[in-house]
Amino acid sequence: MTEMPTADAMSRRRARLWAAPLAVLSTLALIWVAGLVWFASSIPSIDESEPESTDAIVVLTGGSQRLQSGLQLLAEGRAKKLFVSGVYRGTDVSALLHAAPPNETALQCCIELGHQAGNTVGNAVETSQWMSREHYRSLRLVTANYHMRRALLEFSRAMPGIHIVPHPVFPEAVRRGQWWARPNTLELIVGEYDKYLIALVRPLIPFDIEREEAFE
Repeated sequence: MTEMPTADAMSRRRARLWAAPLAVLSTLALIWVAGLVWFASSIPSIDESEPESTDAIVVLTGGSQRLQSGLQLLAEGRAKKLFVSGVYRGTDVSALLHAAPPNETALQCCIELGHQAGNTVGNAVETSQWMSREHYRSLRLVTANYHMRRALLEFSRAMPGIHIVPHPVFPEAVRRGQWWARPNTLELIVGEYDKYLIALVRPLIPFDIEREEAFE
């Protein structure tokens, strides 16, 4: 007669079965946390962008600081044209510059808008098409500091032959000092980090998983 396993034996068997999956999950969690710390620490805290001029200045919509920075760079003669990607449909240059200082509205002739992009991948594709039409070979990319790493990844993929100069701006919502203790900043950085990870692996996936509207 076959002896029935005791409760202790069954418990030990279940523990052995779960040991390997739990070890894998724990390792992945540690790797994710370590990556998050690296990502947060790599967010620019000061503007170290190169002073060189480029063919174009590209602003990704999502905050007034970005447009203001782009307009200032254009006014300084740092590029031939300013391209604003991801503008709401129906918005024209005049409406976009409604609140701009008078000396910046005079630059209206050198500003073009893109209305097709709905996320960072779309920004890169839209800008690539515009750069090709203009026959430009270099651009200065203006976006939020926490968004810059993912934006550079997508732009480099879409335009491998284009020289890209990062030009971060610094939203007040992102406070890098003790970011883990600030709920709003923590949520923002974690969300952006997860989107960056998705962007890294997306070429390995046989379908498009980039459906987010980027929180800028």
